[in-house]
Amino acid sequence: MITITANAAAQIRTSAKDQHLEGLALRVAAQRLADGSLHYAMGFDEADATKDLTFSSEGIEVIISPVSLELIKGTTIDYVAMDGDKFEFIFMNPNDPAYQAPTEE
Repeated sequence: MITITANAAAQIRTSAKDQHLEGLALRVAAQRLADGSLHYAMGFDEADATKDLTFSSEGIEVIISPVSLELIKGTTIDYVAMDGDKFEFIFMNPNDPAYQAPTEE
């Protein structure tokens, strides 16, 4: 499926609490754009048992459509510092043509 890091899980819990959305699952989606790149989206939602796949990572209930799963299978979602103190979610997806695997130093 996909993996959520501990840092990402902590931020997801904080966001759910801040928005008063505790109890809702995290929906993760992806769409292939015309140039072949992938666009990602996340938000809190309820699962549709007839369509969605559900699983848990780092204690976060995740829902995903079968179409999105094909695009993001094997992805790791992390929450990291970018440009100093600005934090962002990043998608490390081996299925994305723009993905570059981290190099070992």
